[in-house]
Amino acid sequence: MNVVGTRTLLSKEVRRFLKVPGQTVLSPLISTTLYFVVFGYTLGARQTDLEGVPYIRFIVPGLVFLGIANNAFLNSSSSLFITKIQGTLVDLLVAPLGPMELLIAFIVGAMVRGLLVGLLTWGVALFFTGMPSLHWGATIFFLLTASYVFSMLGLLAGLWAEKFEQINFFPTFFMLPLTFLGGVFYSVDKLPEPFRTLSLFNPVVHMVEGLRYGMLGLAHGQVAFGAALLLVLTVITTAVAYALLKSGYKLKV
Repeated sequence: MNVVGTRTLLSKEVRRFLKVPGQTVLSPLISTTLYFVVFGYTLGARQTDLEGVPYIRFIVPGLVFLGIANNAFLNSSSSLFITKIQGTLVDLLVAPLGPMELLIAFIVGAMVRGLLVGLLTWGVALFFTGMPSLHWGATIFFLLTASYVFSMLGLLAGLWAEKFEQINFFPTFFMLPLTFLGGVFYSVDKLPEPFRTLSLFNPVVHMVEGLRYGMLGLAHGQVAFGAALLLVLTVITTAVAYALLKSGYKLKV
């Protein structure tokens, strides 16, 4: 394990997005805050509470998840893809860094950005809603695992993509539908059948419900099942990403 090399690459990844905070942190923070204000106050005025919780507070965990998922994915996918396009990837390949060191540096860097945006979004929401009762263990678990899984998915997208439009393929055609149909702005329990049952096959639903349980104490679904699903996704994405990096998939000419 090249600790010095891993730490150096990780530092470079973090400094890369911190150099343009207006684009990488402030912009997504403003976007999710607008979701909070628009949906929270417009729909909240018509629906005073959901599951015994004010609507404006009910949507906070989902918006925190959106901030984490989008930014963790974009950071790892864009970082790896840009190194391929600019031709600087060769510097990483000739350096004494193995697939595990590359994996750790890219993923932790993406998690830092995703968690930073998510926690800032949460902080803004607390200003409007106040501090709810928390299950800290569940909250930390779902924050970390959700950011990890989407960082891994971003890395896989960056490995696969050869054009800029391919990088946008996953957020547009997969992440966006899954997140907006994942119970961010509504309770899955309120859906009629068969849509409620079908929504349970959406992994985003379990991530949002897990965060909602941790932050608000609401447990609509099986929180343990959601935690187990996240762990399975963590293992699968890690194994695939490591195997692709080790084989030099679309990295070596």
